[in-house]
Amino acid sequence: MTATASRYAEAYAAWRRDPEAWWARAAEGITWDRAPSRIFDPAQGLDGAPYGRWFPDAALNTSVNCLDRHVAAGRGDQAALIWDSAMEGRIETFTYAALLARVAKTAGALAALGVGHGDRVVIYMPMVPEAAIAMLACARLGAVHSVVFGGFAAAELAARIADARPKVIVSASCGLEPGRVVPYKPLLDAALALSPHQPRACLILQRAALEAALTPGRDHDLRAAEAEAAPHPPVSVAATDPLYILYTSGTTGKPKGIVRDNGGHAVALWNSMAMIYGVDAGEMFWTASDVGWVVGHSYIVYAPLLRGCTSVMFEGKPVGTPDAGIFWRMIARHGVKVLFTAPTALRAIKQQDPEGKLLAGVDLSRFEALFLAGERCDPPTATWVAGLLGKPVVDHWWQTETGWPITAGFRGYGLFPFKPGSGGRPGPGYDLAALDDNGAVLGAGATGNLALRLPLPPGCAPTLWGDDAGYRRAYLADFPGWYRTGDAGSVDADGDVWVMGRTDDIINVAGHRLSTGAMEEVLAAHPDVAECAVVGAADALKGQVPLGLVVLKAGAARDEAAVAAELVALVRERIGPVAAFKDARVVKRLPKTRSGKILRGTIRALADGQTPTIPATIEDAAVVGEIAAVLGTR
Repeated sequence: MTATASRYAEAYAAWRRDPEAWWARAAEGITWDRAPSRIFDPAQGLDGAPYGRWFPDAALNTSVNCLDRHVAAGRGDQAALIWDSAMEGRIETFTYAALLARVAKTAGALAALGVGHGDRVVIYMPMVPEAAIAMLACARLGAVHSVVFGGFAAAELAARIADARPKVIVSASCGLEPGRVVPYKPLLDAALALSPHQPRACLILQRAALEAALTPGRDHDLRAAEAEAAPHPPVSVAATDPLYILYTSGTTGKPKGIVRDNGGHAVALWNSMAMIYGVDAGEMFWTASDVGWVVGHSYIVYAPLLRGCTSVMFEGKPVGTPDAGIFWRMIARHGVKVLFTAPTALRAIKQQDPEGKLLAGVDLSRFEALFLAGERCDPPTATWVAGLLGKPVVDHWWQTETGWPITAGFRGYGLFPFKPGSGGRPGPGYDLAALDDNGAVLGAGATGNLALRLPLPPGCAPTLWGDDAGYRRAYLADFPGWYRTGDAGSVDADGDVWVMGRTDDIINVAGHRLSTGAMEEVLAAHPDVAECAVVGAADALKGQVPLGLVVLKAGAARDEAAVAAELVALVRERIGPVAAFKDARVVKRLPKTRSGKILRGTIRALADGQTPTIPATIEDAAVVGEIAAVLGTR
């Protein structure tokens, strides 16, 4: 056993021996108004489920833990947040003291509009500092924020407003995308016209690129309101009080409001920064995501500030702002120690600059590791970027519901050997197994339903907003005593977890259960392929057959039929005839969410000749027509 594996094994064993003692030690990193005398209460939580609540008698304020305590410790002049906007062409740095002042006054502005403990505030913003400031201001008041990705369609925003029933909405006049300005205010107005719930007020950030007309009596200028407000002191809340609601798309069409509590969230995220990412106070951490997604909540705003790090917030894209070298230059410019991004960003960079020419002359001497999450990183991309950067690449796996990583390589304990395609090992707090459809634990290497034994650790969602029954039905009912992740995968003999996609991406070909993720690995290994997706398409004879869509690297001037034939042969060689892989198509791009996840369900519906429901999260709806045209000959 390596020293790294030994240190991990010792930590994991210590958690198993006494979970409450393990989390009690982690909780010492938090500043409590009332320290917990009980670490876990199994009787609290959902009726009829062994769920429980963490730190049930404690009290704290999350904004104090992110800001005030660092200023009080004499680190007010340290940079807390660096906003680097490729869209505006400027950089703005906020020290801990300056950020605290902005947050306190924004909290005062919200309080002046009647927002208090337990009230909801919807935040509908682009990647600007005011989005993070509004989140922290809500936390300061004990209010519950719900961030909705900026530019979301009016109907989807209306559904979230109707469910959360916010007292105030914080928004902006516009968002900025490469080559275009996206007006937000008309979308907000349209959403409010659709919503049965109306907020008391809206605070609007006016951006120079496009100012918005304000509705008299309802809309207020955010900057003016902040300037006029008195700083608001922090409100102490119960550790079990909700901090935020983050909506994910539900299968019934009704968005699922994932709830995060204050105490468990603070402990888990504070602990994760050193344990998983190997980053501590005063060090530079960059998460290239959006505050509309859980990754942005956890690792742009809360975790880095809880730990006292400097967090980089980027308004731009991995390609096109201005080119595929922007990520590397950002790392050098800000002295980033660890970058966390999505595999899709790397695939976009690889597609535009496969030889890494834009890395030439960029100083990465202060950069130590690259972390990936959002969807599984295919081994060829992981190997490519590891070779390009000469730095450790760590794929890790988690969900909106968990709020922090389930599996990872742990820089706090060293690093495991590089296993491209693996999501690492379960962190302390997570008892993970692959289950068969009857709930029996499978042996090493067998693919099944990845599940977590209850109770879940601190930081995980205790319920859905206003829907305990929906939480039980979605996550707890299928495998009693377990939380169903909805992902399929396996655990190997070393304890490493291999996440192969959602359970509905395991296809049944003539009675054989096959992983589309395994086939994607093979396609991605082709030298001309930049990214790919494999789905199971309906087949009258075999039930389902795999269909592969690939995007070629920039400059790969190949005959498409020849590439398709090579891909079919490659899958037959590496997986075998049982895969029945006979159909590969070259496309210009794949349908994706704004967070970079490939919409395999949309591709599957098109392949089956159905008219798919266009997800609100789609990056560009025009791609659906492009894919439909390519698949028209099936």
